[in-house]
Amino acid sequence: MSDTTNERRRFQRFAFDAPTEIVQGERHWTAELHDVSLKGLLIKRPQQWNGDTNHPFSVSIQLAEDASVQMEVVLTRTHDELLGFVCRHIDLDSISHLRRLVELNLGDETLLERELAALGDGD
Repeated sequence: MSDTTNERRRFQRFAFDAPTEIVQGERHWTAELHDVSLKGLLIKRPQQWNGDTNHPFSVSIQLAEDASVQMEVVLTRTHDELLGFVCRHIDLDSISHLRRLVELNLGDETLLERELAALGDGD
């Protein structure tokens, strides 16, 4: 990844493996999560993928039996077998779970605070 791309990216991604489901209307797909950040996620393109890029999707990432991240996302990019989604809405419980996940993976509270501040900037 180029230095310019790294400078523009304000949200650290990290690989994470968890059961993930994408839903759009009556359609749903089980997906392999590639990575996640406070701003979105990257998944491996599911078999039988026929999502409509003109409409949002609901995503559920199952973290534990009693903890999941639910978000409304839009598809913003496709590259080879990967689909990139940006989060448009996330509930308070889900952002709390995701924040803790990011905190554990970053290992640096300063970086976490920087990313949370960037969320407030609307990027």
